[in-house]
This record gives sequence, structure tokens and C-alpha cells, in this order.
Amino acid sequence: MALTGKLVSQISIKSDGDLFHEIFRERPHHISGMSPDKIQNCELHDGQWGTVGSVIFWNYFHDGKERVAKHIVEAIDEEKKSVTFKVIEGDLMELYKTLKATVHVDTSGEDNLVTWTIEYEKLNEDVPDPRTVMEFCLNLTKDIETHHLSNVPK
Repeated sequence: MALTGKLVSQISIKSDGDLFHEIFRERPHHISGMSPDKIQNCELHDGQWGTVGSVIFWNYFHDGKERVAKHIVEAIDEEKKSVTFKVIEGDLMELYKTLKATVHVDTSGEDNLVTWTIEYEKLNEDVPDPRTVMEFCLNLTKDIETHHLSNVPK
């Protein structure tokens, strides 16, 4: 059994893809208002919002428990509309030696396609692949979409 792996999932959203990218790039601290059952708090610990090298601390609810994570913004690609976060502290580090998540938005056409990629290295063979983390990311995407669609003037 391999200790390293990669999960990739895509989800189509009807809300504005550029706005979705902007939220993860510059305004992740707004996500708690869009998905309060999943994200309780998001604080900037070092750097500036929207810049590579910034350190962000999260309080979130996952797998039935309150959790914490600290990550560093590892990459921002404006052309590809992607942001990569590397987890550096928190509950996930009890299972994974490394965990990196990239959220990418393809804004061509009417529907926007959000792709989540999770790259990881487990601490040992008994650790499951982070499928529930991927499910969390997809559900968070749906919450953000629902928030934006409910606030669009008709």
C-alpha cells in the first residue's frame, strides 16, 4: 500500500467562477459566513491576505469534531485561477506527514468547473486516504455556491 497519493474531484457551480477564485485567494475569512456549519473561524497569522507565503489558521468542523488547521499559501496562479494550500499544523498532521490542497476554477462557458486536488503522504499504512477531507471540500464548494446564488439579484 502506497503512503503517498493524490485525490482529484470536480464539481460544477453556477455561481461566478472568478468570484469563487477571489474568495479562496483573498477572502477566505469570509467563508465562515457562507458555510458556518463547516468553518467557524479563519484568521491570518502571518503575511497578507491574497499573497503567497501567508499563514492562515482555521477552526472547522469535520468528521463530527471541532478541528484546527494552519496552512501556508504555497501558490497562487491568476491565469489558471488556482490557489494551493499546504497544511503545516493541526489535526490532519496526526494522520498525514504532508497534505496539500489545490482549488482551481475553470471559468470557460456558462457553468464553472471547480477542481480540488489533494496530495498527501500518510504517516503509516493504517491511515486512510483523505476522502472525507475531499468530501468536506466539495460540500464547502456547494455551500459557497448556494450562498452566492441566494444573494444574486433576480
